[in-house]
Amino acid sequence: MPAEPLVCADTATRVSSVLNRDVKQFGKKHMFDANEETCWNSDQGSCQWVTLDFPRTVRVSQLHIQFQGGFSSRLCTLEGCRTGEELVKISDVYPEDINAMQIFQVEETALDTLKITFENSIDFFGRIVVYHLQVLGERL
Repeated sequence: MPAEPLVCADTATRVSSVLNRDVKQFGKKHMFDANEETCWNSDQGSCQWVTLDFPRTVRVSQLHIQFQGGFSSRLCTLEGCRTGEELVKISDVYPEDINAMQIFQVEETALDTLKITFENSIDFFGRIVVYHLQVLGERL
């Protein structure tokens, strides 16, 4: 079965921070709006993160992410769990510091929650800028 986008209107999303708390201009919704001119911009600090709570169990197989060069992460740690369980590490991915969309294969894992932690930011202040984030796989 081909992979399909798993993030939908019913997916609850949380982020570690938003630049200057300006959610209208830099909020998390901008990662998923398919608009080339909007983005999620974290505030400064180490280990920024995004958590996705899917409305039903999914099997994740790919991560698509587009950073702004200079505000990317050298290491992204993916953790996941089923409802009521503790997060467990799924895999690490190592993005390049480029503006292009990057696609990563992920060890297929059934989960209800996915947490992506952006470690080792390129930016001196630890800020992360994500223009597009998509998780692909199948709904179970």
